[in-house]
Amino acid sequence: MYYGYGMDPTYFLVLIGAMLCMAASAKMTGTFSRFSRIRSASGLTGQEVARQILIANGIYDVSVQPVAGQLTDHYDPSKKTVNLSEVIYQSGSIAAIGVAAHECGHAIQDNRDYLPLRLRTAIVPVANIGANLSWPLILVGLLLAQSGSLMGGTLLQAGIMMFGLAVLFQLVTLPVEFNASSRALKQLEQLNLLPPEEIPSARAVLGAAALTYVASAASSLLQMLRLVLLFGGNRRRD
Repeated sequence: MYYGYGMDPTYFLVLIGAMLCMAASAKMTGTFSRFSRIRSASGLTGQEVARQILIANGIYDVSVQPVAGQLTDHYDPSKKTVNLSEVIYQSGSIAAIGVAAHECGHAIQDNRDYLPLRLRTAIVPVANIGANLSWPLILVGLLLAQSGSLMGGTLLQAGIMMFGLAVLFQLVTLPVEFNASSRALKQLEQLNLLPPEEIPSARAVLGAAALTYVASAASSLLQMLRLVLLFGGNRRRD
């Protein structure tokens, strides 16, 4: 039997990752909820802020559209659209304005050929393949290895490599998200889209959102470490 089939000490790595994600999610939910109840003195909505930022930066080929769901906000570089969830699109809260500005930060990155964004976009296909194939390969490899097949070890190694591609995507995502938030806060301040006293609140919202990406990346790294410890050496337990 491979060491790690069932409960083993490396599960602590998984538990640590889970706790990090739970803490970051709770922080994000609490911070967003708090500032979504505070309307900005600017009187602007998320979609109005987004459009003003795009125009101010000479970006005329990107549209701002509402999308269904909650916190489904994203920038689509292939369609050139800033997609804002309905609550962000229509709301004039500090949280909504901060999120809308963040997504415009990605549009500015795209317009300025920001290298980490280009890299993230380029590795999306292989990262998706890695995320979809990693665990099936690991599970099949484990079953074959237990039956004595040499192919089992090969599949285990391939599964770990596939998982590594998904982890790489999350690591590349970090500078992209941090930079988008930095650009967002700069735009809000320079264009006077938020009063100076509300900038720290927007920074708190974007900072809490960034923590979720950090926690997710840390959790994946811990899971990757666990896989390497269990199967990376292709060793059997006596």
